[in-house]
Amino acid sequence: MLSFALDKATLVNYVYLLAAVLFIYGLKMLSSIKSAPRGNLVSATGMLLAAIATLLLVTGGELISFVWIIIALLIGSVSGLVLALKVPITSMPQMVGLLNGFGGIASLLVACGDYTDPFNPVFGWHDELAVGLTVLIGGVTFTGSLVAFGKLQGLKITPGRPIQFAGQKVAIGLLLSLSLAMTLVLTVEGDASWTIPINIASALLLGVLLVIGIGGADMPVVISLLNSYSGLAAAMAGFVLTNYALIITGSLVGASGIILTNIMCKAMNRSLVNVLFGGVGLPVSTAGQGGDSSVKGTARELTVEDVSIQLEAAGLVIIVPGYGMAVAQAQHAVAELAQHLQNLGIAVKYAIHPVAGRMPGHMNVLLAEANVPYEQLCDLETINPEFEQAGVALVIGANDVTNPAARHAADSPIYGMPILDVDKAGSVVVIKRSLNPGFAGIENELYFQPNCGMLFGDGKAMVVALTAELKET
Repeated sequence: MLSFALDKATLVNYVYLLAAVLFIYGLKMLSSIKSAPRGNLVSATGMLLAAIATLLLVTGGELISFVWIIIALLIGSVSGLVLALKVPITSMPQMVGLLNGFGGIASLLVACGDYTDPFNPVFGWHDELAVGLTVLIGGVTFTGSLVAFGKLQGLKITPGRPIQFAGQKVAIGLLLSLSLAMTLVLTVEGDASWTIPINIASALLLGVLLVIGIGGADMPVVISLLNSYSGLAAAMAGFVLTNYALIITGSLVGASGIILTNIMCKAMNRSLVNVLFGGVGLPVSTAGQGGDSSVKGTARELTVEDVSIQLEAAGLVIIVPGYGMAVAQAQHAVAELAQHLQNLGIAVKYAIHPVAGRMPGHMNVLLAEANVPYEQLCDLETINPEFEQAGVALVIGANDVTNPAARHAADSPIYGMPILDVDKAGSVVVIKRSLNPGFAGIENELYFQPNCGMLFGDGKAMVVALTAELKET
């Protein structure tokens, strides 16, 4: 019997190794838009294998009944299916935020449940350290993700602007110190179960204070960072359970999330500390940071007929999608417009800024849903040299990522941020509801340049009108 148990444990570890290979291979495939769907499927297959192996190992000792597992699977599967079918692609950032939070709270509950299980063998100090860290990271991830969801969803209780108050950073430091102190006490004493509730309460409050001080403009970075936190929490839970698959999976998610967070910060020319505590998006009154006197000139308003004439005369049209396009759910209308332009012999490309939208890759996902060819989607480094050859740069709902102030206004909150060089195109057309500032809270001086015109209105309605006008000419 002992030999059989050892053989089965070894087999499970081999399955975990196979799952880890599939995780890594699938993650590699996510680096390309074209292979990303297959990468998701490969990674999901790895997770399925790891889950089956874990169930066989655990239930083999009759430690848990399949009845409860099946009930949990049904609840989770039905909930996930409903969300997948009901949530529109434009609300995917909110869903990702919630999923990050669910991952964090799941790791927290698993670690606490394993620690309090009377049938478990005596924990070592390293297990207790892992429990404390899982509670800390999982708690921060859960409430931080809920706040991020509220900001993205536009809930009144969590407004998109940063909420900062005197002593906030001190409170964050004290809460972090308290959680670490409780973790240390638990590690040293072992049976200090009284530290767990204190650690949980501190971590949950810490997650709220960390995210409420961050503005909507930085939500792509926050989503990526919280995703990393959820991975780290899962890895810590893996140490608690001595589950190698969970350790590997959590480590991959944590590492990739940190790498992506760093890439996003570089795309905005800001440090992670500035993102977390800089309060970008707070109301400003100085001229250099977006006051009325920071921009001189008058915006030129265009009609649909004006824009259609410009588009017909262009040899190359570069479309710049932003979150406004996502809100208007205009991706299919944009794809139809681009196809009609190509039928007229006009080349079309899309300029995708790393922080366009509300989460990393948001614009790519929206346009892929509309069957936009992968080769037309260009990143910032690839597309910027081509703007000078473009007859028209068509900006749909993008704001801060096209603001030339990032190049020269040293007192601007976006100074130094790499932007799309749309102002270098022969003509710039901006589809936008109004001249209101973007998430950074500053005016866009692009709108007042001589080669720029504004087509005011709903993004989808204006694009549909443009397509109809072009078809009539």
